[in-house]
Amino acid sequence: MSCDWVGGSGYSRQDLMTQLHARVLIVDDEPANVLLLEEFLSDTATEVRGLNDSRQVEQVFKEFEPDIVLLDLHMPSIDGLEVLRRLSSARESLGFLPVIVLTGDTGRVARNSALLLGANDFLIKPLDRTEVVLRVRNLLRMRELFLSLPASSWPANNDPAKT
Repeated sequence: MSCDWVGGSGYSRQDLMTQLHARVLIVDDEPANVLLLEEFLSDTATEVRGLNDSRQVEQVFKEFEPDIVLLDLHMPSIDGLEVLRRLSSARESLGFLPVIVLTGDTGRVARNSALLLGANDFLIKPLDRTEVVLRVRNLLRMRELFLSLPASSWPANNDPAKT
C-alpha cells in the first residue's frame, strides 16, 4: 500500500483530505478553474458548488449556505472585490464565514484591496492542490471554533482574524 506523504508534515495526503466536512462555494468565471478546484476537493467530505457567473453569487450564497467561499478576483461583470462588498452583511450575520481569494494577480494592490474588504486568505494561481486543501481546512477549523463560542463573545465585526 503506497502512501503519499505531504512534505515532512507526518500526514499523508489522505489524512489531510478526509478532515473536511463543509459546504464550499467556488466562484470563478473560468469553468476549468472550477473543475480543477472541485477535483482538488473531491477526496474530502465536502459538498462543492461551482459558479461561473458572479452575477448569481448572492442568490446561490443564500440557497447553498456555504461554510467557505473560494472567490476569483478578476471576473467580468462583477469582480471579486464587488462580490466581497455584496456579501459583507450576509457574512457578518452568519458569524465568521471565510473567503479565500484566488487570482493570478501578484500585485499588492489586488491583495490588499481583497483583504480590506474582508477576504481571509489569498492564493495565487496556478494553484497547488495541497496548499488549497490545507488553507481551506485551516479556515474551516477556525470557523468551527468561532461558531462553538457563545454569540455574546463574538467580536463586534464577527471576524476572529481581525481581533
